Amino acid sequence: MKQPQPRQAGILLHVTALPGPQGCGSFGEEAMAWISLLARHGLGVWQVLPLAPTDATGSPYSSPSGSALNPCLLDAAELVASGFLSPDHPGHTDLAPALRAHWDRAPLVQQQAFARWRRQQRHWLLDHCRFGVLKRDQNGTPWWAWPKPLASRQPAALRRLDRDRSGPLLEEALLQWHLHRQWQRLHQHAQAEGVSLVGDLPFYVARDSADVWSHPSLFSIRSDGSLIQQSGVPPDYFSTTGQLWGTPVYRWSAHWAGGFRWWIRRLRRQLELFDLLRLDHFRAMQAYWSVPGNAPTAERGHWRLSPGWPLLGLLWLDSVRHRHLLGDGRLPLIAEDLGVITPGVEWLRDGFRLPGMKILQFAFDGDPNNAYLPNNFKGRRWVVYTGTHDNATTLGWWHSLDDEARNRVQKALDGAVNAPGWQLTELALNSGADLAVVPLQDLLELGDEARFNTPGTAQGNWAWRLQQPIASLHDRLKGYGEMAARAGRGPG
Repeated sequence: MKQPQPRQAGILLHVTALPGPQGCGSFGEEAMAWISLLARHGLGVWQVLPLAPTDATGSPYSSPSGSALNPCLLDAAELVASGFLSPDHPGHTDLAPALRAHWDRAPLVQQQAFARWRRQQRHWLLDHCRFGVLKRDQNGTPWWAWPKPLASRQPAALRRLDRDRSGPLLEEALLQWHLHRQWQRLHQHAQAEGVSLVGDLPFYVARDSADVWSHPSLFSIRSDGSLIQQSGVPPDYFSTTGQLWGTPVYRWSAHWAGGFRWWIRRLRRQLELFDLLRLDHFRAMQAYWSVPGNAPTAERGHWRLSPGWPLLGLLWLDSVRHRHLLGDGRLPLIAEDLGVITPGVEWLRDGFRLPGMKILQFAFDGDPNNAYLPNNFKGRRWVVYTGTHDNATTLGWWHSLDDEARNRVQKALDGAVNAPGWQLTELALNSGADLAVVPLQDLLELGDEARFNTPGTAQGNWAWRLQQPIASLHDRLKGYGEMAARAGRGPG
């Protein structure tokens, strides 16, 4: 496992935002070229968002599968070049049936590799494939609206499904195998170039997902699909009524009884894919905001304790066995510790020596003790960002500030602000944090037309795409790399 080293610099850019012939990026040549360009300029970290299939709004944080990869990221050109598709296949359309049609002609060594991988991933793959086939068969209706034998997973109904729909089930499995194979190819390229890949794992899973359908006892949900308790956060920076996420909270007693097996397998799967993993909404590892399932807003929720200590302890033991620990014995996790943070959350984070997050856009409220001001960082175990996928771009943020706030920023930067994205980037690089990560939009000096997500909204998110070739980014990355080198940051 490639391990990020102290004093590094990286870029946040989701794979979908890369150029691609199908309107979004993929695991293909543009991603390979992007990694090589990072390495060329001494930038040792590429951070992405969750690679899972998205929901109807395009969000990768509310996925129908917690372990699958998004079929939209599959690179058709590589499939043709590797002989899995015919050269005359029409682009990215109808890949699954085409892959199945060619499968009988695949060399024996490939068929054996697929069969071996399918057995290794059976704990999530089989139900993911079943779920995908049934969703199509049932015209996209949620699992609780399916015929009862299927909704309640009666063994006879599942056996009949496996027998009668073996072809489409094979197609789903082949899609996931090829996605895994292409991602591993990309990961190996990154390791050879000295670039670490940082992933992102949502804390919760979607109500209408393979995970909830196949393990309903682990979630606060009724057999008819209605929520008993749902997730969210109380009123905060982003919303005066809080955020209501609509995903079921965990029945932690059931996870305890099962030795946290579902969680350990989920995390193990992610650590097979990435060098470092950002655990979204980390504070819910210590305590979570639980809201009645029928509540219209998140204001009526209350805090409940989570078993973060035993869960992370078991994950540490599992990571020892699977060689996923960093060189100093730490779990390869980043704690997304934004929002309402208590001493208990800090104790859990620091007890496992996990780096937390600092967002510079949050630093300039006039409070000299603001924890996001670089002078107030305690120690080096931090990942500092100008902003994340949930924030405005730094240029958009700057334009939204009033004169008083702008004066505070200029005072902190010790000069006039004429390039806010780059000036906040330099502040991040010169901070004491071990890792500085900047969204590509800030290096391109883009406004909020390039914002990736606005929390609490369902429209217009996740759609930004890079409208220029990877090679054209050379000068921007060169400047960022030189700035990072001056700040004492370089490749690991």
